[in-house]
Amino acid sequence: MTLRVHDTATRSVREFVPVNPGQAGLYLCGATVQAPPHIGHIRSGVSFDVVVRWLKVSGLDVTFCRNVTDIDDKIIRVAAETGSQWWAVAERNQRAFSRAYDVLGCLPPDVEPRATGHVPEMITLMRRLVDSGHAYAAGGNVFFDVSSYGRYGALSGQRPEHMLAADDVAGDAFKRDPRDFALWKGHKPGEPAWDTPWGPGRPGWHLECSAMSTKYLGATFDIHGGGLDLIFPHHENELAQSAAAGDGFARYWLHNGLVKLRGEKMSKSLGNSLLVDAMVTMVRPIELRYYLGQAHYRSDIDYSAEALGEAVTAFRRIEGFLTRVGKLAPAAMPAAPDAGLPGAAAGLPPAASLPVAFSAALDDDFAVPAALAVVHDTVREGNTALAEGDAGGAAKQAESVLAMLAVLGLDPFAAPFADSVTSDLSAVVDALVSVALEQRQAARARRDYAAADAIRDQLSAAGIVVEDTAAGPRWELAR
Repeated sequence: MTLRVHDTATRSVREFVPVNPGQAGLYLCGATVQAPPHIGHIRSGVSFDVVVRWLKVSGLDVTFCRNVTDIDDKIIRVAAETGSQWWAVAERNQRAFSRAYDVLGCLPPDVEPRATGHVPEMITLMRRLVDSGHAYAAGGNVFFDVSSYGRYGALSGQRPEHMLAADDVAGDAFKRDPRDFALWKGHKPGEPAWDTPWGPGRPGWHLECSAMSTKYLGATFDIHGGGLDLIFPHHENELAQSAAAGDGFARYWLHNGLVKLRGEKMSKSLGNSLLVDAMVTMVRPIELRYYLGQAHYRSDIDYSAEALGEAVTAFRRIEGFLTRVGKLAPAAMPAAPDAGLPGAAAGLPPAASLPVAFSAALDDDFAVPAALAVVHDTVREGNTALAEGDAGGAAKQAESVLAMLAVLGLDPFAAPFADSVTSDLSAVVDALVSVALEQRQAARARRDYAAADAIRDQLSAAGIVVEDTAAGPRWELAR
């Protein structure tokens, strides 16, 4: 099956045909780093991590660019409120975002450009727009002339006459039209500034992404991604200024849904954000990733503790099966992917090793819910094999499950989720529990059921659940 993706620009599902055969360029709008990340921010990172992984497994050479907005009105405001330097605010929060991406197992981008490092590219783009009549300088600012671009509003499905004024400059006195947006903001006392032919100032939010995406991916590239809340005005303005300058820009626009709390978008300004650092003290990072990634990327998630708990339980069923197989048939567990295969460097399996239904789900606009259904079906088949004492059959199912989890970034035995210290401790616990189970079996063999029950009760009190099966007793930690 050919990969098909939902393109926001055409409001349709289209076959994915890369600009350059065998390659794929993806630009993801990353963080504006005025505050540490909440799970709404990182949902985008998890969603597009699956996109990157699937493109790699499909055999494409992927260039993944995720930007950092490290200068912005919000960053300057936080710096003023806290008595900090603007660059200190940006650096501190950028590190927090990096930690969050890493702890949830997101593959690092090939390039992570910062806005402040690309002012020369922004000046070049502004010059092209001014020279072609699509932008104008006024009062130390440079504005994009919305009326000069006939397709303005096409991405978001709006008509210009129905749009409100752009609110990215304090006061509209210098604008020809209230809807015109700032490419460059003239210098104000106490704010950082860079020199340009039109005077000192700092970048507008929209300009930076057009400059950085085309620098690293080319004038025409494959996928531009981001949250649904970025479609307007951010992505609409990116598209307008890039197309007006003569760039082909993005051929496909992909947008992930939002994380909401009681129906409202999660936002620090609304006081309803759940920080990633706090969430990973409540559940393990891999369980949080499962929760954020289990819905279709285009769907909103309405957070609740109950829904998070259900996701944790679902993932632990998968993990419990793999753990049991690892104890019964460790030699049958799969090895790392062949280094010569596409995606192997990222720990990804060859496409041929995946169930057909799983691949078909991800080829259908990255339909993770359908892909996870295949994972859970395979786990059920594996558990049946375990109950029947078929260790080899269970191991075969476990191999398939692990391959699918690698694509979804949910392999509990791979970095960053595998912990060597925990693994060593598990081996010790396994040896001790095995001794206790042998004593219990010996007690049962001599019909000393009271002693056998006492051993089982002691294990239960220690958090060990014992299950008697046709193949003998097996254990796992209580959940």
